[in-house]
Amino acid sequence: MLRLEDFLLIDAHAHLDEYPDSALKSLHYGLEAHDILTLSVSMGADSFLAAESIAADSDRIVPALGIHPWDAHNDHGPLDELDAMFERSPFIGEIGLDHRWVTDEAHYPAQRDVFDHQLALAAAQNKLVNVHCSGAERETVEMMHSHGIERAIVHWYAGPRNVQFDMIDLGYSFTVGVEVLRSEMIQDIARAIPMGQLLTETDNPGAQEWLTGEVGMPPILNEVIGTIAEIKGVTLGRLIDSIHANFERLVGDDPHFAPWHDKLAT
Repeated sequence: MLRLEDFLLIDAHAHLDEYPDSALKSLHYGLEAHDILTLSVSMGADSFLAAESIAADSDRIVPALGIHPWDAHNDHGPLDELDAMFERSPFIGEIGLDHRWVTDEAHYPAQRDVFDHQLALAAAQNKLVNVHCSGAERETVEMMHSHGIERAIVHWYAGPRNVQFDMIDLGYSFTVGVEVLRSEMIQDIARAIPMGQLLTETDNPGAQEWLTGEVGMPPILNEVIGTIAEIKGVTLGRLIDSIHANFERLVGDDPHFAPWHDKLAT
């Protein structure tokens, strides 16, 4: 079994199930060639099963189940019928609230109900959560706090700075991804994240495609890390070491990550 020291980079948020079959060979090659360990979040049950299938061919992928807020209003059947699937998921994500891209307020109660159920599971199972909070940052952090969530990765934060500082005070980690390459706002948000709470992501394959029209592949993470190092005024080595340490603190003692524990020794 590999150890984390065998990896150079951490991609703490990607949607690997969204790659077409024709791209999977290139995906796996990219993860190997650039030494990337990836947390693959999902949009729902089918997405999770697809991610599990892709992960079966790689020890560099950690697949997780989550019902995304964009999909929360759709019929998933009784949520407790998915609990067995959540049980085998090493962390829970992508979950949360979205009042920015989802503009139909009729969907917001379903978002809250689905998010609440998943937070309750995360609290009961003592699992890390990977959270989306676009346009609903204050309500998201209030719900997380009410469930006693202590370990969270806040994905692609782009909200109010006062809420960001509240999340920092709660000890949550933040991923910075491809938008940092072109957005001064995201660069300012990255500057405000303490080094001890900073992680990196790609949100592959869709984020890069949304920004540039090009499908995101693993090597884009190198550009993200280089830009963050410049913003933070630190060397690449120091940034990479910090991200490793942050990730180890987040999951190193987590029994749900047992298949990857040997990767977490530094």
